[in-house]
Amino acid sequence: MLISNRMKGFKNILVGFSVSFIGSIPLGYLNVFGFEIYTAFGIEELVLYLLGVIFVEAFVIYFTLIFANRLVNNKKLMKIIDILGILFLLVLAYSFYSLSSGTTVNHHYLEKYVSYSPFLIGLILSSLNFLQVPFWTGWNLYLINGDYIKTEKSLKFYYVVGTLIGTFSGMIALVYFLHSLSQNTENFSKYLMPVIIPVFFIVLASIQGCKVFKKYFR
Repeated sequence: MLISNRMKGFKNILVGFSVSFIGSIPLGYLNVFGFEIYTAFGIEELVLYLLGVIFVEAFVIYFTLIFANRLVNNKKLMKIIDILGILFLLVLAYSFYSLSSGTTVNHHYLEKYVSYSPFLIGLILSSLNFLQVPFWTGWNLYLINGDYIKTEKSLKFYYVVGTLIGTFSGMIALVYFLHSLSQNTENFSKYLMPVIIPVFFIVLASIQGCKVFKKYFR
């Protein structure tokens, strides 16, 4: 019985890590801010920022794991969350464009925040990540219904720990990749803030908008 529970716990960690690692790799605004913080201030501030991000994510994953069925059936709440996610992506696109000066990347806007608390930045930005609620609700339902994870007693915490390790690892890997790319590709660094990131968020908002239209208005 003890061995069986240990195997279930290990499986929960592995599944949680895999889902979260893959889910954190696509370029999102949390990764973009992480890249900006690492480029301007180094690894220590990046780690503090990521700890703030996963601190909030721990609560989101835990509560969507428990209340997944209720959240999915609450169409009105999910609709509001999805629409807020679209609006937030558009705000981010405008913010990055307006913060850029010509084609020069400017990190001065981060200095007062990072010097105060990169952990707090991670907390706030992760709290504003509305899209993680439907993301984790959907995944948790799929994993539970498919019997890929066990959620009785303490086993749910193994799953949550696995997801947090996956998010941290995936984000830091992507930040290092983006930093390496920016160091070796002049055009990437030159157009990152004023063009690439704003366009990326507009595309994300458009994709999310199509999903919302098909889901709620079609």
